[in-house]
Amino acid sequence: MSYSVGQVAGFAGVTVRTLHHYDEIGLLSPGGRSHAGHRRYDDADLDRLQQILFYRELGFPLDEVAALLDDPAVDPREHLRRQHELLSGRIAKLQEMAAAVETAMEARKMGINLTPEEKFEVFGDHDPEQYAEEVEQRWGAGEAYKESQRRAASYTKEDWLRIKAEGDENTARLVAAMEAGAAPDSVRAMDLAEEHRALIGRNHYDCGYDMHVCLAEMYVADERFTTSIDAAKPGLAAYLREAILANAARHA
Repeated sequence: MSYSVGQVAGFAGVTVRTLHHYDEIGLLSPGGRSHAGHRRYDDADLDRLQQILFYRELGFPLDEVAALLDDPAVDPREHLRRQHELLSGRIAKLQEMAAAVETAMEARKMGINLTPEEKFEVFGDHDPEQYAEEVEQRWGAGEAYKESQRRAASYTKEDWLRIKAEGDENTARLVAAMEAGAAPDSVRAMDLAEEHRALIGRNHYDCGYDMHVCLAEMYVADERFTTSIDAAKPGLAAYLREAILANAARHA
């Protein structure tokens, strides 16, 4: 069975002009001609074209491709082995490049796109990346962490100012409830815990009740988080934990 130059171009994803050029330089001469003199390619020609395109994709110039394919000491299986080795090397290189791009993406973690002056203006002496490594260790393979990083990379200074203001308001209301003597399992405290969960979901990642409870436990189990939260009022981390647990139970 034979194929026209147009059919072969369609099979291989190349132009008819490219096939004409390969014929003109002796790289791929069709095995036959029609009665009208038109090029006709057989299966052996298609095999050779596949080899040509493999080598071209690997960056070999046409004259080297011709020399490789016309070397009588190399059988078709050797070409396949060589191409597999070269492709494997390229895949490894591309994986290295992908890892480098991922590293660059990770560099745009929360607040990293702000200048030092802007970061200080937004966060004061609190570094938003202070616990990034801890969070990545806990959630690095999870969708919550990835979603947080995707959102953070797109936020502007104005976005961070808004997010910080919302968090500060929630903290202030929790402190007020605590000072007013509202129990952590009171409706007031639980509503503020629900607001806290909603802020995480709106600004960082989808935070279900199970996730919120895990966060609550971390707030008191890790002294770094406890210290940060208790800066607003001593005992606030424990109070928030109890309110979050009560709120989760309320919605169970």
